Amino acid sequence: MTATISRRTVLTLLAGAGAAALAGCEPARGRASAPAAGVPDPLLVQVDAGPALLRGTDRRTIPRAVASSDGAWIFATAPEGPDTTCWRIDTTTGDTSAKTVLPGRWVPQVVSAEGTGVALTTTGATANGGRPPGRTRTPVLVADVGGLRQRLDLPGNVVPEAFTADRTGLFVLEWLPAAAPDRYRVRVVDLATGRPGPLSTRDKSPVPPGAEEEMRGDGRQAVLAPNRTVLYTLYTHQPGHRHTRDLVSGRPGNAHAFVHTLNLLERWAYCVDLPHPFGEAAAPGHAMAISPDGGRLLVADVASGTVADISTEELAVRRTVPLARGAGAAHAAAGPDRLFLAAGTTVRTLDLTRLTGTLDFPVREPVSGLVAGRDGDRLYVGQRDSVSWHDPVTGRELGRVAVPGLVGVHGLAGSA
Repeated sequence: MTATISRRTVLTLLAGAGAAALAGCEPARGRASAPAAGVPDPLLVQVDAGPALLRGTDRRTIPRAVASSDGAWIFATAPEGPDTTCWRIDTTTGDTSAKTVLPGRWVPQVVSAEGTGVALTTTGATANGGRPPGRTRTPVLVADVGGLRQRLDLPGNVVPEAFTADRTGLFVLEWLPAAAPDRYRVRVVDLATGRPGPLSTRDKSPVPPGAEEEMRGDGRQAVLAPNRTVLYTLYTHQPGHRHTRDLVSGRPGNAHAFVHTLNLLERWAYCVDLPHPFGEAAAPGHAMAISPDGGRLLVADVASGTVADISTEELAVRRTVPLARGAGAAHAAAGPDRLFLAAGTTVRTLDLTRLTGTLDFPVREPVSGLVAGRDGDRLYVGQRDSVSWHDPVTGRELGRVAVPGLVGVHGLAGSA
């Protein structure tokens, strides 16, 4: 499946406290519908009270939780006196692990790609949640279903972003200056020693001192490659930004938008610059999706009516394609042969190969998320207090469920 992380989603979905049925899950409140409709595929969504799991007609809210990027696992937490209980939920079956107790109060931040480990911090500041408050030290716990594995006291103001593929390292955003942050850089912490250090360049050379990229703009969205080894993050509003390659060569930088490529296996980073006018308009008007085979990234700017087609092997923009302009927050999803884009109350279907339009269809309310069904026969559309699913060829609505307080659609739940 294609996993899409909004960094204003992205991966961490935090809210509320407490736990109930299904080892900490509680039924979502909402309007009764008759007859009760069930979603054909399990979905992870975000509602006002936190993340929620939709499985058939069962709808459960899971406060203080974070999902793995593929939606197969959720780590949930709850306060227990001065401490925190933590457990894992299999979204395919609904089964839960035994609860473990972590000393102190913690909130989950990121789950490892294969779903076995979780990193927790003491605050709700997330990698996609904007600028954190100033601090000069950051405590981090690493745990799994067996309990606490590492406790780190990291220097500086850091926020966990992702685990390395082998789970021996943790990528973090280090905010600078720590006490009054206005920019950040990506670093990797060795979990055995607790020492943070720079990433490597694409040719696997260590980044020279003073050449680490510092970012000030908006991290709009992140998607993980289907093989779980590369994390792509779309950044906008970066005028004058200088990549590591610019800092090393002495060239001036002037990237308004780019895709930050983070190799979780080999620990290197590389930025793919997006051409003008990407990054000129508001960040919410940009969206990104990855093809099911992982070979292409499609980045849309609905304000200018432009789609960039990026080769993930070459890490270069192959072409840009003009489209009709739109307005409002943009959303994107890719199926086996179609790219779906949405802004406002319009969903646009494009041929994935040619990136030419095949269909525009309206929906009832402004779109808050798109997810392509696992078998390619459905497109899920998040709207106000509901999720609908549609025939991707005709746009016809095939069904709808009420989801009061819906904020967005995280993606498909359960293993493929």
